[in-house]
Amino acid sequence: MSVLNPNAAAYADKVRVRVCGICIQDDKMLLVRHQSTIKNKAFWAPPGGGLQFGESIADCLKREVQEETGLEVEVIRFLFVNEFLQPPLQAVELFFEVKPVGGTITKGIDPEAAPDRQLIEEVTWKTKHEVREIPLPDKHSILHHLYSFNDLMSLPHHFVK
Repeated sequence: MSVLNPNAAAYADKVRVRVCGICIQDDKMLLVRHQSTIKNKAFWAPPGGGLQFGESIADCLKREVQEETGLEVEVIRFLFVNEFLQPPLQAVELFFEVKPVGGTITKGIDPEAAPDRQLIEEVTWKTKHEVREIPLPDKHSILHHLYSFNDLMSLPHHFVK
């Protein structure tokens, strides 16, 4: 059994639908560093979060990026689906290309979590070289074999392993 950060326990043992934004600007990718989850020191991932009942996918993505990063975005296009499966966490993740249209980058919040149980530790732009330097356990699986940002923008639309 994996050891799960107590702050992430609310997401355990259920399947979540997540909507995530890939935002590339000036050859840098927007990433959010979360507290450790399972067997890692931190968890770097593109901004995103859970789809709420009755909410459109585009509205969810805009809300989640704004909550986590302070940026307002426009949804450009669907990129791919990823199956995230690291028990006790499981999610079907829909990744979209997004473009900033307003706001200011800032460390955001997770409104579902109490102020003393926030998961977000940092929001920043990283070059592909900086992304590659993050240890594998500390970054989302879609970033494990990143050679260029075009890799993410041209993946087939099916599940990524």
